[in-house]
Amino acid sequence: MLALVTGASGFLGGRIATLLLEKGYRVRVLARRDVPPLAALGAEIYQGDLADFSSLERATDAVDAVFHCAAKTGVWGPLAEYLETNVMGAARVLESARQQKASYFIYTSSPSVIHGGGDLRGVTEAAPYMADTAQPYAYSKMLAERLVLRANQPAFKTVALRPHLIWGPGDPHLLPRLIDRARRGRLFLFTGGPYLVDATYIDNAAEAHILALEKLVAGEPVGGMPFFISQGQPMELTELINRLIQTAGLGPVQPRVNKRLGRGLGWLLEKIWALRQANQEPPLTLFTARQLTSSHWYNLERAKNLLGYQPTVSFEEGLRRLAASWAEGK
Repeated sequence: MLALVTGASGFLGGRIATLLLEKGYRVRVLARRDVPPLAALGAEIYQGDLADFSSLERATDAVDAVFHCAAKTGVWGPLAEYLETNVMGAARVLESARQQKASYFIYTSSPSVIHGGGDLRGVTEAAPYMADTAQPYAYSKMLAERLVLRANQPAFKTVALRPHLIWGPGDPHLLPRLIDRARRGRLFLFTGGPYLVDATYIDNAAEAHILALEKLVAGEPVGGMPFFISQGQPMELTELINRLIQTAGLGPVQPRVNKRLGRGLGWLLEKIWALRQANQEPPLTLFTARQLTSSHWYNLERAKNLLGYQPTVSFEEGLRRLAASWAEGK
């Protein structure tokens, strides 16, 4: 079987491609730059862009399955940019895959598609979508997920996975931000908890994607469905963050900012930055403040029962691997 992975130069896409190769799949990747580590493992490297349909046609030629991981991430930027990359990009990949007669499409979504700022405690995939255009990343991922799931057909099966807060060695997003702010004394945590949050070790997130493909191939009735993916181990946010940054040798940070003040400050800074038409992200956004002042963990029963998902790397083992990677300078 030949599988295409978009966004394979990124954290999750790269790990999915690596695991596929280790499991004996033929792998082609689509990335905007060369990916020497994957090429060394035997992957076909296609350089291209989600906006270029001709490069998508070449990349999807003769593939059996597509893992669409490429996306514009972050919490700041013009809505139009998120819509172009995350919605129109997904639409182009979908259309190209269908035209080239691919059979399976696995989409990397996000739990933020249902997050409106309140607590989400053990919710299932039946929770309604949120349509808040003020949160461009979440809004664009919501539109793209709906597009992908509606494309499910007997001859073209689609699923969407919603991994939550992916972390681990090589993470270019969550951990560097936490560590940088902690080192500069600008990592602010909020009072008013407890805020229970679940996260996902990188290998578990990647393995879940491959399980989804295997179930689709086996004819299991998972097409057209979204799945929450995480460790299944919610913990207080302050503990989670402190245990992560301690792997880099940093001391613990204590909550010291009032919840209401933090959300108000995030809202105000967004307004100021928007008026200044600043491209740089504000020190705090309302979306980030909401994420840091609410519980968000999810019911994994659907993923466990239908995909056979179980986190193969525990939180403790993940911390050990992360600490080892810092020690090795990776």
